Amino acid sequence: MPKMYLMIPGPTPVPNDVLREMAREMVNHRGQEFSKALLESTELLKKVFQTNNDVFIFTSSGTGAMEASIVNFFSPGDKVIVGVCGVFGERYAKICNAFGLNVVSIKTPAGKGIEPEELEKVIKENPDVKGVFLTHNETSTGVTLNLRELAPIVKEKDILLIVDAISSLGAIDLPTDALNIDVVVTASQKALETPPGLSMMSVSPLAWEYYERAKLPRFYWDIKMAKKFLEEGATPFTPAVSQVFALRKALENILSRGLENNFKRHKILGSAVRAGVKALGVLNLLADEKFASDTVTAVVPPSNVNPDELRKKLRQEFGVVLAGGQGELKGKIFRIGHVGYVEPTDVLVTLSSLEIVLEKMGYDGLRGKAVESAEKVFLNS
Repeated sequence: MPKMYLMIPGPTPVPNDVLREMAREMVNHRGQEFSKALLESTELLKKVFQTNNDVFIFTSSGTGAMEASIVNFFSPGDKVIVGVCGVFGERYAKICNAFGLNVVSIKTPAGKGIEPEELEKVIKENPDVKGVFLTHNETSTGVTLNLRELAPIVKEKDILLIVDAISSLGAIDLPTDALNIDVVVTASQKALETPPGLSMMSVSPLAWEYYERAKLPRFYWDIKMAKKFLEEGATPFTPAVSQVFALRKALENILSRGLENNFKRHKILGSAVRAGVKALGVLNLLADEKFASDTVTAVVPPSNVNPDELRKKLRQEFGVVLAGGQGELKGKIFRIGHVGYVEPTDVLVTLSSLEIVLEKMGYDGLRGKAVESAEKVFLNS
């Protein structure tokens, strides 16, 4: 088997020094060593979240934190607005529906994001709305929402703003406090360069007010219980001990590089991938350039190229692992992840391999085009 280039939007490659943290001898999850790691990780996370609000770490996938962001703050029948720009916006709507919330969806065409005028219109039409859920970076379509435009519209009123930043936090600038975002959820396995298993959530003072009024059932996700235990350097339930040690190291790495530098690196990677894809002339970008993501690029192949067959050849022949389409886009697109522990060399290998595989599939004269365009981005950055 060739060397693997994991170019999917999560789980993402993990640095060796982070992996080594997971090889530590197991410790008491109620002991001082773990308590120190948990408290330090929480403080480091606040810097990445760009917040002074409470931050909690859960042992779960990102979907767990999504559920936590619902059950802690709402009651059955509450009306909420959910932005749906792809599969993960749909997931938020499904969880809200499962808990009996009254969901008003703003659904966009594939590759499009939510415009400020659209959000403002829906809020005005629903004056009794209690919360707005937005997916900052929709992994399934490669769409990033402009929260600097959208957040102020929500916060004009006493409405709770909840943001899914699972595939963006740490890679795309998200100033939680500056934008007055009440709840932000994320997970360990994407931009935070840590193996899967942890999710995180920030909670504003307004969100705590919502918590006191909320009537939805909660136990595992109860943030009041989580806060009480965290004050003692612990979690209510047995945590993923090794992942917390790994997370601490990964956060130290990210912050030592500088958040702004991390944002810039991801912007360059995204620009290089898109430039390379466009240069080939036979592939189309799904996302409108206005909403193009810095962490994942969704690509539409020619009608006579099966994207899953293309991905299979890339993996078998070059060890390049790309993601497929999800939901309505399954079997119609492929996705290139460029998030977390990914460097320009990984992008160049991916694009070069793509050129060769496409040529083997009948598209001549592509070699060098994508790589050259990406190189220009790197040279000029």
